[in-house]
Amino acid sequence: MNIGLVIFGIIFFYVMFYVYSYFTSVRISVYEVIPGSIAVDNTYTGLALRKEEIVTSEYTGAINYYIKDASKAGAGDLVCSIDSDGAIAKQINAASQDTSSLDAESMDGLQNKIFGYSDGYRPESFYEVYTFKSDLNAELSEVMSMEALTSVLDSVTAAQGSTSFHTVTAGKAGVVVYYTDGYEAVTAESLTPELFDESAYKKNNLKENSSVSAGEAAYKLITSESWQLAVPVDSDTAKRLQDTSAVRIRFKKDGTAARASAAIQQKDGSSFLILELSNSMIRFAADRFVEIELLLQEESGLKIPNSAITTKEFYTVPMEYFQKGNNSNDEGVIVRKTDKNGNTEDSFAVQTVYFSTEYSYYVDGDRLSDGDVI
Repeated sequence: MNIGLVIFGIIFFYVMFYVYSYFTSVRISVYEVIPGSIAVDNTYTGLALRKEEIVTSEYTGAINYYIKDASKAGAGDLVCSIDSDGAIAKQINAASQDTSSLDAESMDGLQNKIFGYSDGYRPESFYEVYTFKSDLNAELSEVMSMEALTSVLDSVTAAQGSTSFHTVTAGKAGVVVYYTDGYEAVTAESLTPELFDESAYKKNNLKENSSVSAGEAAYKLITSESWQLAVPVDSDTAKRLQDTSAVRIRFKKDGTAARASAAIQQKDGSSFLILELSNSMIRFAADRFVEIELLLQEESGLKIPNSAITTKEFYTVPMEYFQKGNNSNDEGVIVRKTDKNGNTEDSFAVQTVYFSTEYSYYVDGDRLSDGDVI
């Protein structure tokens, strides 16, 4: 007999055996259990109401910004410059064309903005693409202008006495943002359902403008950390929250949670949940619409997939029927069985207790059956 054929036959047999075993055996999926929470789906889009002041320009000319959007500014901090004849502005703009001067922090900020939008993109909100594009271009321009300001600092210093170059500083402390949308004067008392139509919302990005005229908006200042979120709710939710004074919410944008004072406001047949917050405002200063989750019913613990959940039937047995037997400390019950001739026989059946209440034990059907008498 050919030894090679024998070896080949043995190898072939083992290969076929393992292939068969692989496809017929029950495979166990490994899943890492992590702490988490499960909340009832209560996702809403709220309208951010803040104390906002539009600061208009006193001059006409080319404008450059030097504070990042949605950043804090102290009273007297340089916010922007306006160059009436454009000489200094041309130097700043020329220097700002060199993107190689961007530092790692600025690059990371732009990348995070792109990744954040990509992760949260929804096809039904395609109209937001244009706003995102404008915001990104404006932010890039702002970062480059800040870099350029340093490179032409000598020229700017020399121009301080010029009648054509003007620096604009913040008149008071606050958070600087560079957009207007007509919602600046909206309050909880003036809410209407039409204000929540995101498809009709128009955002005017001030940083897209290379020039400004006297009397036009130059920037906007948010002067208080306290703010409100107005959320339209249905009548059932309004009734449920009518007597609630505070709720926990989770911001969908970054996953952070906060506690807010809550009140229901009825107006012209519409119901609004007004949430009062005293923190987190700066993180959403550039957003008018903020998506949140009301954490009304939340359970925390170890999260496992639904596929790992199984069911099992148990019998409930009153505790007083349990006793020790078999000359051991094993606990069980006396089971009386009757044969077909009517003869009875008692036997001790050890039971495994899986769960207990105040009066009963939960046991499986390994040693008990339907109809058994104990």
